[in-house]
Amino acid sequence: MAEVNGIETLEERILGGLDEEQRQVATTLSGPLCVLAGAGTGKTRAITHRIAYGVHTGVYKPTSLLAVTFTARAAAEMRSRLRELGAGAVQARTFHAAALRQLQYFWPQAIGGQLPSIVDHKAPLITEAARRLRTNADRATVRDLASEIEWAKVSMLTPESYVAAATDRGEPGGLDPITVSRIFQAYEDVKTDRQYIDFEDVLLLTVAILEDDARVAASVREQYRHFVVDEYQDVSPLQQRLLDLWLGGRDELCVVGDASQTIYSFTGATPRHLLDFTSRYEHAPVVKLVRDYRSTPQVVHLANRVLAARRPEAGVPDRDIAWPTPLELIAQRENGPEPTFHEAKDDEVEAADVAARIKKLIAAGTPAAEIAILFRTNGQSAAYEQALAAAGVGYLLRGGERFFARREVRDAMLQLRSAARHATTEAEGQSVPQLTRDILVSLGYSATAPTASGAVREKWESLGALVALADEMAAARAGSEIPFTLGLFVAELEERAASQHAPTLQGVTLASLHSAKGLEWDAVFLVGLSEGLMPISFADDQAGYDEERRLLYVGITRARKHLGLSWSLARTPGGRANRRPSRFLDGLRPAGASRTAAAPRTPKRKGHAGPPMCRVCGTLLTSATERKLSRCGGCPAGYDEAVFESLRTWRLGVAQSNSLPAFVIFTDATLMAIAEANPSGLVELGRVAGVGKSKLERYGEAVLAILGGESAD
Repeated sequence: MAEVNGIETLEERILGGLDEEQRQVATTLSGPLCVLAGAGTGKTRAITHRIAYGVHTGVYKPTSLLAVTFTARAAAEMRSRLRELGAGAVQARTFHAAALRQLQYFWPQAIGGQLPSIVDHKAPLITEAARRLRTNADRATVRDLASEIEWAKVSMLTPESYVAAATDRGEPGGLDPITVSRIFQAYEDVKTDRQYIDFEDVLLLTVAILEDDARVAASVREQYRHFVVDEYQDVSPLQQRLLDLWLGGRDELCVVGDASQTIYSFTGATPRHLLDFTSRYEHAPVVKLVRDYRSTPQVVHLANRVLAARRPEAGVPDRDIAWPTPLELIAQRENGPEPTFHEAKDDEVEAADVAARIKKLIAAGTPAAEIAILFRTNGQSAAYEQALAAAGVGYLLRGGERFFARREVRDAMLQLRSAARHATTEAEGQSVPQLTRDILVSLGYSATAPTASGAVREKWESLGALVALADEMAAARAGSEIPFTLGLFVAELEERAASQHAPTLQGVTLASLHSAKGLEWDAVFLVGLSEGLMPISFADDQAGYDEERRLLYVGITRARKHLGLSWSLARTPGGRANRRPSRFLDGLRPAGASRTAAAPRTPKRKGHAGPPMCRVCGTLLTSATERKLSRCGGCPAGYDEAVFESLRTWRLGVAQSNSLPAFVIFTDATLMAIAEANPSGLVELGRVAGVGKSKLERYGEAVLAILGGESAD
């Protein structure tokens, strides 16, 4: 009877508080399991409690289970939760971290010698590769090439097989697939010459060793018997291959994901493995987590409607794109305010309006750290940085200097580490939070914020974040059998530093929609929701539009209570009001939220309906320049000469600042075609011959500003 009572206590401790579906996940411990988990439905809670329950019931040996996720922050959070549940010995890592650990261990016996150094950034090596091929590559082109090479490698493509696979991927950096393939090969050669490997090589080399060395494969499979993979919709073909090799034909695998949150297809991620899981493991149970504990019913309702409103885009290439039925979330929180929709005259007005609304939220009691402004491209952040600064609101730009790299944080950790080695005050009743405050006073911490701004304020906020983390951990461990000591706090800090899991800082978060994945705030402002930005202008097929819709869905589901959606009609004050609200908001925004009519959108065509003819005299066009202009050389031009000269002047300035020939930016024929077409937005500009995806993203806004009679700065 005592054993039964013991199990009951265990179940109550680990399974208590889980809902019916979460409990089903936590108690299904053997064989394959597929968990479809919507945003905010407690998936991390479900899988960590599953692991802990398996460990405490003896089904899992802690060191024989590997939990894999996609970001260091998510892995660190999982480890923290497992420690709190008494399963701290379980490995929780990213794919790269797990592979690197295995590669470092097995490299000497499988390959011999020392593992080559891992490059932090591809840009210098790609620049060298392009130089070897005498190919011009500016900073933006190198960035595009780096992304393309990463996609190719996680898709398990070689420079030789890349060309055939890249048929529908456009031209990264304006370069054709053959040129990209040659630069790809030259990049691999540069790495070999300098004895470097990159992050994709870590996975590729681990796969190669497991495939080629049976002893290594057997050793890994003996070590790990059970696997859990979070965010399974983001698995790339290369990561799936590595997972298959770890499994070695076994089926002790639990996967968790949501196809509606697939937003990294450009990196090689594909939901295909998640969607096909039950075909591969026919006896695998499927558990759906749809109870949303994060957001209010108003936010959840809008999120559901965004996905439900999806329809095939008229005239857009489909390529047999499947749209799996989305999970319909069921809100569990109390009612909150309705999402707001705001239209502004220009970007500056939109930013000022958002800053003013944020200031009101903070005055009403919402902490600045619980507010975020999310945008589609990083270039949109400048207007909001300026607006928040003008309103006297502090902000944090996600993606800036890493928290644990800051000098004051490094100094604080040294002081805390030293104090932990000699701490006796804890035994005398002083709490870890109070001890932390006392130690950090010598570095500039105080109970009240300084009146100064700039570096002084940033330093205080960094130290305050450490104090707040000590408070948070002490509260979480209240009543625990294991006392919370300064040593445990330092260990947590070191763990977080290794995985770059920064504590919460005070300040409004500015972030791109992609970088906001996995995060949440009380109030979220989704800004710049106009055509050309949402969906982004280079989305040109059904798959692209679907991914953009999912990205908006991810942004909406980051909000717990307050949600604002906004767009502007013009780029700059006094500029042409040629923008329209995002098509994804059609039917969602209330009447009166927009002063613009939903103009009909011209469907895109793939190919030409017939031979190119002059639009003036009807003669067949023969030269490339004539076809680009859609008129004969002898027919009168249909553009304003002053506009054309303004475009040429702008092009010269860009070329000089980037040390490039002017024609690399745009040829004269393309500038003429732009001047004649006089496009009113990014979508129309993208249809002009000679304006590809990369150039549209890089120069589109500046070109439209010139056409509107504005400054291109």
